[in-house]
Amino acid sequence: MTTPEHYRPDDHLGHRSLLVAAAYVVLRRGDEVLLQLRQGTGYMDGRWGVLAGHVDPGESVHEAAVREALEEGGVRVDPDALEPLTALHRFERGGPAVEQRLDAFFLARSWHGEPTLQEPDKSAAMGWYPLTALPDVVPHERLVLDALATGRPLPAVVSLPR
Repeated sequence: MTTPEHYRPDDHLGHRSLLVAAAYVVLRRGDEVLLQLRQGTGYMDGRWGVLAGHVDPGESVHEAAVREALEEGGVRVDPDALEPLTALHRFERGGPAVEQRLDAFFLARSWHGEPTLQEPDKSAAMGWYPLTALPDVVPHERLVLDALATGRPLPAVVSLPR
């Protein structure tokens, strides 16, 4: 018996969840992290967040993290410098497919270039903040940053709601 190399084209239809994948990059400098103030995105505008974005078709989550760090922060992160922090599975029970999310969080302690605001249409400001004195951060990102602040290890996977 041979194992097929690909799933059937309709395998995901009907009774399966579709997940929207995103990559998050926490740039850390000592006890500070880089945050940007969301604006014009339609999601959590007015709150602060780390460098992040959706995984594009045909792209790995690591490639997405590297791309987003450059697109949003103007910095080059070597894929080998990405330290996995956790994966967040965010979902709404019985909710629409677009609300089924899988977020891969990475920590970067080294990068090339000085972080600067690259997407003023999606971010109003960018700055370094102490982990112990964060502004109003997107709640699921705050969960990860709070763990970093306390040095508490994060589970490999977190589901929200639990």
